[in-house]
Amino acid sequence: MLAMGWWGMRRAKSKSEFLVAGRRLGPAMYSGTMAAIVLGGASTIGGVGLGYQYGLSGAWMVVTIGLGLLALSVFFSARIARLKVYTVSEMLDLRYGGRAGVISGVVMWAYTLMLAVTSTIAYATIFDVLFDVNRTLAIILGGSIVVAYSTLGGMWSITLTDMVQFVVKTIGVLLLLLPIAVVKAGGFGEMKAQLPTSYFDPLGVGGETIFTYVLIYTFGMLIGQDIWQRVFTAGSDRTAKWGGTVAGTYCLVYAVAGAVIGTAAKVLYPKLASPDDAFATIVKDELPVGVRGLVLAAALAAVMSTSSGALIACATVANNDIWSRLRGVIRSTDDEHGDVQGEAHDEVKGNRLFILVMGLAVIGTAIALNNVVEALTVAYNLLVGGLLVPILGGLLWKRGTAQGALAAVAVGGLAVVGLMAGYGILANEPVYYGLLASLAVYVAVSLATRPTDEAILTAWRERLAGRAPDTAPEPPVPAHQ
Repeated sequence: MLAMGWWGMRRAKSKSEFLVAGRRLGPAMYSGTMAAIVLGGASTIGGVGLGYQYGLSGAWMVVTIGLGLLALSVFFSARIARLKVYTVSEMLDLRYGGRAGVISGVVMWAYTLMLAVTSTIAYATIFDVLFDVNRTLAIILGGSIVVAYSTLGGMWSITLTDMVQFVVKTIGVLLLLLPIAVVKAGGFGEMKAQLPTSYFDPLGVGGETIFTYVLIYTFGMLIGQDIWQRVFTAGSDRTAKWGGTVAGTYCLVYAVAGAVIGTAAKVLYPKLASPDDAFATIVKDELPVGVRGLVLAAALAAVMSTSSGALIACATVANNDIWSRLRGVIRSTDDEHGDVQGEAHDEVKGNRLFILVMGLAVIGTAIALNNVVEALTVAYNLLVGGLLVPILGGLLWKRGTAQGALAAVAVGGLAVVGLMAGYGILANEPVYYGLLASLAVYVAVSLATRPTDEAILTAWRERLAGRAPDTAPEPPVPAHQ
């Protein structure tokens, strides 16, 4: 991984190369890197744990991630790729006229930071099985490797390492652990004989839980900076659409595999202390030496790919959407062609520094934090409650205005936080009501305010159609920013 980071550093000579791999990935590499980022430790270790707890219906969490990726790829990815931006907030600025950046940037930064933190905590589980080291050392060891190769080569290094991680994950989980687990459990006939029928009910996890997964993960896939940043790497509209469709289909297969492995683990170990122990236990006790190493490497690959993707997304948002705006320097277009070499180099240096700083913050937060599920729930609730409506509204509804978007971000975000304080962090109601409040405010305020300036909408349509020049004029910025 570190060698690939070094190799990627030699290719990342401009901002575009460093942050979005030069926007020129082909279908095979794009599919592999997209599948790698969305299938992390939660999908692998957590997916097996859900299978252990609920049976085949435990696949639903990862299925909804796959469905979100399919929806993004089929309906939105070509338009997103043509915008030639670096962040979700830059897209909002283009669509609404430069007034949504800092607030939406802060919400997106909090989401990507917590996503990177939860991925980093997962190293502790894997290194505990591998080396029997304590939690803090495991987080520092795993986190440092990811921070090092991400800092060195940016998106090029992350893409190359993702491809290796994708191959290792496919071999380790789908081709080795899945068939071995089923055979060790006595085959599907024995599994059905040993377990309650609810374990084989496709809806056994419960309709409300499935609906919440769709709301959080399917819609989260449509708007997350970590996912959009991969869409920006596509070499063409066709690559973004079909490469993403292949990756989404792979996610569905991976979801079923994790649930089946977890169901087999329930037959083999009916009384584990925690469902999340199922993956490590079956690997440690049932696999022969050599195979065990490959499967643990697969789990490590899953965690690293999500962790590195979230880290570069977090650093990109912190630098481009928050720090640059606070300094009064706003760049909302792909400006590499207009830069002299020295300025381009400085941009790479600045982004590299942000990845290093954010990486150290992620490692520190991961060591201090205990409850992974709560942290991830807060992140996704904020993302969906605050940003889903203004982003999809901007893409789908011409009448949406900057004031409506800002009101939707503020009301949705505050409603989610307030409702989590009232109902509890893990309750379903905060995201339901927060999303409804955001939608109501977006529509009401947009209709009550003047329509977006026609010049802004014309420039937006040109960008969506891929006809805009590489360097476009910056959108107007109000004095308070």
